Amino acid sequence: MKIRSKAPLRLGLAGGGTDLDSYCNAHTGLVLNSTISLYVHCTIEETDDDKVVFEALDIDEKLVLDSDLKYEINGKMDLFKGVYNRIIENYVKEPLSFKLTTYSDIASGSGLGGSSTLVVSIIKCFAEWLSLPLGDYDIAILAYEIEREDIKIVGGAQDMYSATFGGFNFMEFYDQKRVIVNPLRIKNNIINELEASLVLFFTNTTRSASQIEDEKRRLLKKKKSLDAMHLIKKDAIKMKESVLKGDVESISKIIGNSWFNKKIVSKSVSNDYIDKVYDLAVKNGAKSGKVCGAGGGGFMFFMVDPLKKNQLIKVLNGLKYGKVINFKFIKEGTTSWKIH
Repeated sequence: MKIRSKAPLRLGLAGGGTDLDSYCNAHTGLVLNSTISLYVHCTIEETDDDKVVFEALDIDEKLVLDSDLKYEINGKMDLFKGVYNRIIENYVKEPLSFKLTTYSDIASGSGLGGSSTLVVSIIKCFAEWLSLPLGDYDIAILAYEIEREDIKIVGGAQDMYSATFGGFNFMEFYDQKRVIVNPLRIKNNIINELEASLVLFFTNTTRSASQIEDEKRRLLKKKKSLDAMHLIKKDAIKMKESVLKGDVESISKIIGNSWFNKKIVSKSVSNDYIDKVYDLAVKNGAKSGKVCGAGGGGFMFFMVDPLKKNQLIKVLNGLKYGKVINFKFIKEGTTSWKIH
């Protein structure tokens, strides 16, 4: 028997960074994001050879282990081992034998929440295989604890919740890991207009989000960075209203403001190439844009008049590095199924 799962990546529209514990524990974080039609996929094949095999096809990594109750977190496929350790400790209580294979539709470290989405997809696959009693909030907080506490990768919490719940969500982040996910009912014509007005561009570079987020943690002790983060949080409230109303002009302005303030929080979110791409996009019809996720590389997205979109795509695809990626907004979060 095989078990498969997939979890969607996300586009952060406003409030990104306020979900870091260094901010939300003291000030409450607010984020608005939506899942898109790019996924992290997982397959589990049950075996009886007392082995555990982890394989990540997209990054060409493979690890073969003897079945055990717990594996050392040592830099080798730690996300895989981290999920396994928790599944055994919390639910199964005995070693398992299986092969677990994953792949992502986009490169890891690209700003769409890839590592957290990977963890969610793996948890969902185990839950389907072992019939574990895990609801959406259970999966999301377990993914958060594995990545942020067990493996100690610095970052926020929005990615785990977006990958699990799916759709457009306005999220509230409080202290003590308390999160409230508010699904937004967005009319189809608004979603269609948003899709028509957005261009998603991969810079062909990846980066360590953990390092950038760790720097943000330190910088938030400075008043200038903290004040900029407060403005980013206010943008999330404005974005919720604008998205619900379908006010695309307002959405464009908010994205531009958020990018300006994101660069105040930390200079690491941008670089010469990102600035070059941004300026080129604006000269060719983009109203605003920003880097996805922690910044420093990965994906950027731009708001553009739909009638100027084709020209912008041509210009961006003409760059030596990077390419435009097509996507749609999707409403479904992580899902799983069995193949007999």
